[in-house]
Amino acid sequence: MKKVVVKVGSSIIAPQGRLDEKLIFKLIKDILEAEKLGFKVILVSSGAIPCGLNKLSFEKKPQDTNILMAVASLGQIILMNAYLEEFNKFNRFCAQILLTWDDFDNRKRFLNAKRTIDKLLTMGIFPIINENDAISFDEIKFGDNDRLSALVADLIEAKLLILLSDVGGLMKDGKVVPFINKIDNQIFSLAKKSDNSFTCGGMITKLEAAKIALAAGVKMVIADGREENVILKIISGEPIGTTFVSGQKISQARKRWIAFGKKIKGKIYIDDGAKKAILNRGKSLLSVGIIKVEGDFKKNDAVCLLDKDGNILGCGLINYSCEELGDFKNKKFDKEIIHRDNFVKY
Repeated sequence: MKKVVVKVGSSIIAPQGRLDEKLIFKLIKDILEAEKLGFKVILVSSGAIPCGLNKLSFEKKPQDTNILMAVASLGQIILMNAYLEEFNKFNRFCAQILLTWDDFDNRKRFLNAKRTIDKLLTMGIFPIINENDAISFDEIKFGDNDRLSALVADLIEAKLLILLSDVGGLMKDGKVVPFINKIDNQIFSLAKKSDNSFTCGGMITKLEAAKIALAAGVKMVIADGREENVILKIISGEPIGTTFVSGQKISQARKRWIAFGKKIKGKIYIDDGAKKAILNRGKSLLSVGIIKVEGDFKKNDAVCLLDKDGNILGCGLINYSCEELGDFKNKKFDKEIIHRDNFVKY
């Protein structure tokens, strides 16, 4: 099964808050053409908040989080009704899946989401995924569907992630950068934050999504979603937008989940000896190598490891809560603070 995740941004599906039903029709037609070529497409669709804001005649996005949650719950119905109506024109069904960060943070819920999506695909039903903005404070304040789409692509083991936006790709000197195989500070310097009052994210969040996708071995393309048959053209190999490809894959799915799916709840600073042991010799973290502990975390939460200068080395699952660590220099521990099998180097 060749799986493709397509993320549709609010800027094209609901420009200025108004739902573009013609674009949805063209998008679904494009998806069905891709299906004929043997591809299974999963949609990650923004647009709930803009739809709700438009319905309630808001001119700008409110700053009050509870209002946004209420608006999102209304807008999600409007958005899904539009998708269902257009899919019905082709005698096909779509299904809604609303996810929060916690669905990725919890391993059981993470795997349940994977099984649900896979089952929908085998039944010939198109999954449409969105952040659950109606209940998730973090997703409204900081969230974006770019990162979510990359996590979904890794979750279902997709081969391709397509981010459809209102730009033709990452721009440099007025031209689209056609190909990127390494995301560094120079690439991030090309990105600009979005100033659209109805949307969130922008090119920076797309580059952050690309880092997740490449670590999962997923090719990613940023393209203009308004271009005719854009999905079909991309999966057919036409040079459209900006393509991200890299061989720097984190091979183990569980370690990718630790690196990107888990919330980082704390920081542990380590000395040079522990740094060398962990990075160069693949050792576990012991209490003797700890300099400082920060954050509020419990056992099996994810924490960042940093060297004495504050440089991030990686992240891992902690075997003790912050309370249990306590005076770590004067305590004895039965097992490693972070086992090497539960550590991911950045």
